[in-house]
Amino acid sequence: MKVARLTLSDRASAGVYADLSGPEIERILGLAGVVVTEWIRRVMPDDRLAIEEVLKQLVDDERCDLVLTTGGTGPSARDVTPEATRAVVDREFPGFGEIMRVQSFASVPTSILSRATAGTRGRALIVNLPGQPKAIGECLPLVVPAIREALKHLRGE
Repeated sequence: MKVARLTLSDRASAGVYADLSGPEIERILGLAGVVVTEWIRRVMPDDRLAIEEVLKQLVDDERCDLVLTTGGTGPSARDVTPEATRAVVDREFPGFGEIMRVQSFASVPTSILSRATAGTRGRALIVNLPGQPKAIGECLPLVVPAIREALKHLRGE
């Protein structure tokens, strides 16, 4: 399976701090036993049109089966990941964001400010994840079963 991880952060892309969220995605998928044959890793600023273009490129040109974004799902003006995702998907699956918000709420009541979502583009799945490594560690394992099931359906299995 070819997987892309796309870290969306003005500061990480500018080198202000290291991207810790992208490597956490890889670690969690590895622990879950997800076999990835190829990783595509990108870090870029919070720019809606640029995010849309990269999402399309990762699915249409690079032929990724799964694209996991991290960051850009909050309430600030620069948080545009859900809008970029909705602009490029054929079908939206809001349950991904809903379960992550519910899971996080017990420990982080402000998690309800997250606007993360997911959807399909062609035969690929795009999932928005939180921007903090700790939140990825709490949320990604919850949605791995749904990711597996969605990918089976998208492949026609």
